[in-house]
Amino acid sequence: MQFNKVTDSIIKELQEIIGAANVVVDEEKMEMYSRDETSDKLWEKMPEVVIKPENAQQIAEIVKLANRELIPITPRGGGSGLAGGAVPMHGGMVLSLEKMNKIIEIDNENLFMVLEPGVTTGEVQKEAKVFNLFYAGDPCSAESSFIGGNVATNAGGNKAVKYGVTGRHVYGLEVVMPDGEIVTYGGKNVKDVTFYDMVHLMVGSEGTLGIITKIWLKLMPLPQYVADLLIPFPDMQSAIKVVPKIMTAGIIPTAVEFMDRISVLAAEQYLNKTLPYSQESGAYIICEVDGNTENQVQEDYETIGKLCMENGALEVFVADNISTQDRIWKSRKAYAEALRMISPVYCMEDIVVPISNIPAALDAIEKIAAKFECKIPSAGHAGDGNIHATILREDRDEHAWHDLKYAVLEEIYDAVYKLDGNLSGEHGIGAKRVSAMYKHMTEGQKKVLHTVKNAFDPNNIMNPGKVVLLGRIAE
Repeated sequence: MQFNKVTDSIIKELQEIIGAANVVVDEEKMEMYSRDETSDKLWEKMPEVVIKPENAQQIAEIVKLANRELIPITPRGGGSGLAGGAVPMHGGMVLSLEKMNKIIEIDNENLFMVLEPGVTTGEVQKEAKVFNLFYAGDPCSAESSFIGGNVATNAGGNKAVKYGVTGRHVYGLEVVMPDGEIVTYGGKNVKDVTFYDMVHLMVGSEGTLGIITKIWLKLMPLPQYVADLLIPFPDMQSAIKVVPKIMTAGIIPTAVEFMDRISVLAAEQYLNKTLPYSQESGAYIICEVDGNTENQVQEDYETIGKLCMENGALEVFVADNISTQDRIWKSRKAYAEALRMISPVYCMEDIVVPISNIPAALDAIEKIAAKFECKIPSAGHAGDGNIHATILREDRDEHAWHDLKYAVLEEIYDAVYKLDGNLSGEHGIGAKRVSAMYKHMTEGQKKVLHTVKNAFDPNNIMNPGKVVLLGRIAE
């Protein structure tokens, strides 16, 4: 498909819509919008213009202009994605939502927050806590990610085991459609089966069907007691095999995370702090339990601790105050930055399998790493089967790196699909995984995907090349 370029006359129209100060054409200032947190330069592309609208009406006018002129629009939140989803791979406009950062309402009677997409997830938590509430969709990137980006990718996070991913807490959306019409789906009704479920079609659509401009988030009462456990194991298999036992022990933990030995040692080096049993252990399991009575939380973590010790754990460290809890979670939340210290370029994957198949998936990854003589540290969300396997480039040259990456990814994806898994649990498809996704889709699935995209965005201006392969939507 042939898109048109952003001309001087289009720049002038954009300036008339949102003001010259909100239209960026200087390459130095646009550079940060040419990438997300994906480290490979393959997923970088300079936009032709960056625009920063301040309301839905302005976005509607911009979309009408882009549709008329056949210019692609790439919506962008905080740029913390890991799949190239907010990168303008086909040029055109990057539409940054950074100025749409207002919390419109906190309805503590109905337990809703209504807000714009440019609010950080950390700010959502901070404002909810004022009312003794919290937002249960809680990705690791909460301080930098925007809630709009979380919704657009249906982001996961540490609390998904008990509370589910972002989409479970989204009840309403205002969306600018690809023709420029502003439409509201859902709202504050907790039960609503009137109409197709458009809210959850938009959640996770990665900006390919419209631009989210307002969100109705469901809040929950803040748990009164929380405890975290750091549990080192001698090897990865003994650690990961205990997870199904935890999940069937009559407890619903808030989080069950894991880190392999490479990830633990990298976090230790990055944080410049000695972590418990870091030299003796082959893996960590990190659990969190919460509740409204101290006795119940204590019973839950004691049950988990006993179960782990009976299944080979080296020790169980319990944190029941904010200071020690932060210490436990710092290693888990810092591991991506820690790996970047070892290898500035890496390929972080987001595979997901049924929980009982995690041991087989990790065993397959270990064998693939040995076959290709490379490092593939793994960490992630054991309680929901989501594994972040990260291929490290280390000191390989560009040619060797790309050969290695594609060969390893092909084998990892094949192994995952044989285990009834899929290639993304929370990071999304973006530009990075769209070709691999097509390889493993049936023709029926492709037909439905193309039909939906054609119905919403026949000119393919909305984040082209993400989720749907460019050039395939007319099939």
